[in-house]
Amino acid sequence: MVQYTSKTVGKLREMSVYTPPGYSSDRKYPVLYLLHGLGVDRRQWTEWCQADIIADNLIADGKIQPLVMVFPNCDTKLTVTDTSAASRSGRADNFEGYRRSFEEDLLKDIIPYIDSHYSTISDAEHRALAGLSMGGGQSLNIGLYHPETFAYIGGFSSAPNTNKFGGMYDVQFIPDIKVAREKLKLLWIGCGTKDGLWWVSERAHQYLNEISLPHVWNVDNNGHDNTEWDRNLYLFSQRIFGVAR
Repeated sequence: MVQYTSKTVGKLREMSVYTPPGYSSDRKYPVLYLLHGLGVDRRQWTEWCQADIIADNLIADGKIQPLVMVFPNCDTKLTVTDTSAASRSGRADNFEGYRRSFEEDLLKDIIPYIDSHYSTISDAEHRALAGLSMGGGQSLNIGLYHPETFAYIGGFSSAPNTNKFGGMYDVQFIPDIKVAREKLKLLWIGCGTKDGLWWVSERAHQYLNEISLPHVWNVDNNGHDNTEWDRNLYLFSQRIFGVAR
């Protein structure tokens, strides 16, 4: 667990950071930011899911290059002094901590902290953003607005928070299609057919086809569960940052 001062929130916040076996300051590493779902926190990816084990095994098998993974608290209401991830009722005001304030915290506080405290390659082509459920929606919303920061974007069982796909906020899914085509190296949409959010991901996939934006549409028969998210991470991580070296 790492603590950092968020100028965006004005409080001390927490995140978890994975470093690969043999991590050394003599080498520079790409970074994958993984966002959790609604009502939980940074621990979901390593205590419910197996992100660290998946990365260890893929690195050992030579299927991915060593990387740093960052697991932020994606609700800015979560601070060192307020750690309860209260259940949300679904009303717009109760999602506020997941919206713009987290986007600013990620871009202005978290990423600069990671790049200044870890041996990273600090450009878009070596930075990926992905998440599950609400975190998948955040990854799509934030990543598609900032292709200058993230060249790889993944949404697993996502809930993009835009009216176009049944969300609550009047924001564009992709603000600049031309820039997205030019800068994105990978856009990944994954969901299981037994997931209640299946229709959201399918509509996003259909829209991406309509505008001819290249993407991976990964479909299986899982539900809204850890198996689905681990599987998507396993596949997605092998498509980012180029071949293992």
